[in-house]
Amino acid sequence: MNNITKYPIQQLGYGFIPAEYLPEGKDEYYLRFEQNPNGNYRHLTAYEIEALVRNNNTSDDWNQIWVSDAFDARLVKNCQFFGLIRIGKLEPYYLEYHNLRMRVGLYNSTIISCDIGDNVVIDNVNYLSHYLIGNEAIIANVNEMATTNYAKFGNGIVKEGEEEGVRIWLELCNENGGRKVLPFSNMLPGDAWMWTRNRHDEELMESFRQMTIREFSPKRGFYGRVGNRCIIKNTKIIKDVNMGSDVYIKGANKLKNLTIHSSAEAHTQIGEGCELVNGIISEGCRIFYGVKAVRFVMASHSQLKYGARLINSYLGNNAVISCCEVLNSLIFPAHEQHHNNSFLCAALLQGQTNMAAGATIGSNHNSRGADGEMIAGRGFWPGLCVSIKHNSIFASFTILAKSDFHYELNIPLPFSLVSNDLDKNRLLVMPGYWFFHNLYALARNAWKYSDRDKRTKKVQLLEYNYLAPDTINEMIHGLDILAEAVAKARLREQNNHWGEYTHQDLLSLGHKLLQEAPDEVQKMTVLAEGLENSKRPVVILKTAKAYALYRELIAFHLARQIIVFADMKGIDSLTELLAQLPQGCAFTEWDNVGGQLIRRNALQQLLTDIKHKKITRWEEVHRFYREQAATYPMDKLKHAMAAYAHVFGQPIDSKASLEQLLEQSLFTDEKITKGIMESRRKDYTNPYRKAVYANEKEMDTVLGSFVENSFIRWAEATHQQYRQQVKQLLS
Repeated sequence: MNNITKYPIQQLGYGFIPAEYLPEGKDEYYLRFEQNPNGNYRHLTAYEIEALVRNNNTSDDWNQIWVSDAFDARLVKNCQFFGLIRIGKLEPYYLEYHNLRMRVGLYNSTIISCDIGDNVVIDNVNYLSHYLIGNEAIIANVNEMATTNYAKFGNGIVKEGEEEGVRIWLELCNENGGRKVLPFSNMLPGDAWMWTRNRHDEELMESFRQMTIREFSPKRGFYGRVGNRCIIKNTKIIKDVNMGSDVYIKGANKLKNLTIHSSAEAHTQIGEGCELVNGIISEGCRIFYGVKAVRFVMASHSQLKYGARLINSYLGNNAVISCCEVLNSLIFPAHEQHHNNSFLCAALLQGQTNMAAGATIGSNHNSRGADGEMIAGRGFWPGLCVSIKHNSIFASFTILAKSDFHYELNIPLPFSLVSNDLDKNRLLVMPGYWFFHNLYALARNAWKYSDRDKRTKKVQLLEYNYLAPDTINEMIHGLDILAEAVAKARLREQNNHWGEYTHQDLLSLGHKLLQEAPDEVQKMTVLAEGLENSKRPVVILKTAKAYALYRELIAFHLARQIIVFADMKGIDSLTELLAQLPQGCAFTEWDNVGGQLIRRNALQQLLTDIKHKKITRWEEVHRFYREQAATYPMDKLKHAMAAYAHVFGQPIDSKASLEQLLEQSLFTDEKITKGIMESRRKDYTNPYRKAVYANEKEMDTVLGSFVENSFIRWAEATHQQYRQQVKQLLS
């Protein structure tokens, strides 16, 4: 039976805060007046009351309606007022937005205990209760818009008198809730990532929980806000929603328990048929056409479109999800997923990722519980109709060829193509694939994501370059993996077993073969261990080429960082440059903290400070991100110096070694630039690609002219600039 209770009509609009939750000496409006302290109101005059009554308006108590000096009673018609109402200016204007023209005033609405700003339009709102409405807002054709006294606006908090069970958690990265976090307004990707990791440290987890609870008041009685210049039209239900300025909502079905951040510089839009419950929506977001989202956070300038479903997930900045379903996932910035038949579940995607049609990256319950997980580094790209088995982990810029992968995978080699050889029942891994076959896509994605970063508040410095501390460290680790695999391949050829060899012996043999006899290595069948949870062979392709590529890229990365340093310092000679380069740099591990790369020792110090209550606010954590961003260029240079010394056995500590490094970098940069052009040129010369066009002019019209390709022209200009910088130093 529905529990419907009856109260006297005189109580409608009053008693918003139950008496047991009112502080001594306070009334039900004390928080409302703190939220909106403007006191420039007066009582209605007798003439204004008469005009309001003549226009078919009613009020339980006309003395409870307060207005500004510029209030025009003729602009209020067919409204019912209950409780304390405060109304700003109403002047004879109309407001226009996207060809919607509506006269200023209050019409055909029931309004309960609200503050209404200057020159607002409220028309045909069946039920408007306990909201603070900003200036020049338009609210039209809304069925129900109300705030409860226990509104949390999407934050993971409980109010006075509530049970712990009502607290909202986000169950990220895992379906069983073992990595759950509390959502909060202004939550950044790095915050979510730190909270999902280190689950063994209960004291740290409790510190995160207390930091979040401390952000918000547990008191009951806060009103919902509608910021200045918001437009809300043709919407069914809005309940317990806080929104900033310049929000545009049209045709939504249900918005409940949300914070919607927005500003004049980055306004948020919510469109037709959307149903959003228990979420945080950051500034600049776009949500359109039948989206369903429950228990979620959307970072700034992210998008949900065309029936997308986002549940128990965090979506990073500048990410786009269309059509498909995403559950229990933590997604870093610059993610793209556009296809209705793709599915993502229980995943940690660390940025610049792309999900192809038919990809099912989900927990397929290969144990007795819903506890599978998947972790993918930056640039993860599962191809058409890929399915994988949890638990799996992938290094940065791994691409999976179209296939069903029936075993758990652990691919530590960055820039790899992973494919199934079904005929021979083996797994194939080609490290360095992108540089051998598709440099255009790799380089363009780095440029594209940086170019499309629309954030107005860049608290975290996002790394988009494919050469960065994370990929450098993965390549260094990859060199040893390749060396060990080659050593075992040689011993296998000689019918020797490597059980008698130490790990260091194998590495020494493998590195020697790869550096001194790469042609011999290319003829070997090189098998890897520990990359797939199966007994079938895992074959590494182009081993010697990949090994040489990794070393070349590590050196090239250092050269690029040195040129950036020289440019930043205004250095124009090798002697001065060598004198100012940092020496004795220690090799360090790095973590991808929500798309921002941070030295692990600095991150561990932050976590220690949080655990020991030296840091107690999320704003202090965000200050740490900004501080790390400020030192990142120098930290990256020091890391590149240490990485080079680690790989090549000697530091850059002489003019000759520096000169040689820069000269070699010119060769690498030219090779990369040519690789970008040649991989794109295939689209214009491949006869099968050309077959759908009647002639070359039609192809250029559809694809765009190759010679006028904006990215290729940018890449050539960047190459020429780099060449000029290096030559200037060398001269």
